[in-house]
Amino acid sequence: MRKGILIYGRYVSVVLRSAMQYRLSFFLMAAGRFLIAFNGFLGIYFLFSGFSEVKGYTYGEILLCFSIMQLSFSLAECCANGFKKFSGTVKRGEFDRMLVRPVSPMLQVLGSGFELGRIAPALTGVMVLFIGIKNCSVDWTIGRTAALFLMLLGGIFLFAGLFMIEAAVCFFSIENTECMNVLTYGAKEHGKYPIDIYGKGLMRFCTYVIPYTMVQYYPLQYLLGKTDNCFYALYPLGVTVFVLLCYLLWRVGVRHYKSTGS
Repeated sequence: MRKGILIYGRYVSVVLRSAMQYRLSFFLMAAGRFLIAFNGFLGIYFLFSGFSEVKGYTYGEILLCFSIMQLSFSLAECCANGFKKFSGTVKRGEFDRMLVRPVSPMLQVLGSGFELGRIAPALTGVMVLFIGIKNCSVDWTIGRTAALFLMLLGGIFLFAGLFMIEAAVCFFSIENTECMNVLTYGAKEHGKYPIDIYGKGLMRFCTYVIPYTMVQYYPLQYLLGKTDNCFYALYPLGVTVFVLLCYLLWRVGVRHYKSTGS
């Protein structure tokens, strides 16, 4: 475990040095991504200029929800971007080299795909989080602070698991599976608001198929004081089961991998 962390740290340091070789280009790209993510906040701001609440949720509460999902997705995209680019790794035959190296192929995929520029949208999430905290009346007890932390951590692992599924499918299709964007980028956009505002059908899908509600809706109810059930704060821990299933699918893909011959 310690060795893996050290190796991953070296991958990150290489990416940092590479990005700083073209600093102006990097900062312009980061600024662009920051502004794109910031547009999501502006949409909520202008919406609440005409409404006082959306299905019982106030401006500050919606901002908390938005910031948690934005921050989770951005950090997952930053650290697990190698899974998203995995189709090119397979097509170019680069995964062949990864298999013969004395390092976990998954660690190599994660390290080689680390993208520092994805931190910029995460900064948007941090900024909106502070604005949301300022504009809502949450009683920040130790339990609710822990719930916020678990929501962020669970969200990161949830999106990383979805990226892992996308990479695992590439073992069989080679090409990118664009339909997965519905479950990743789509979830990020819909996750700006609590999932219950979309109706019972989507709530069931986001509970029993892809467990978004475990990192968003249920712990959010406890965080906002809409329920006294403290067990809701622990729901994000259940994402570990989903990530384990994603990892098993990845292992199946590795066992069935056939080189493209590139």
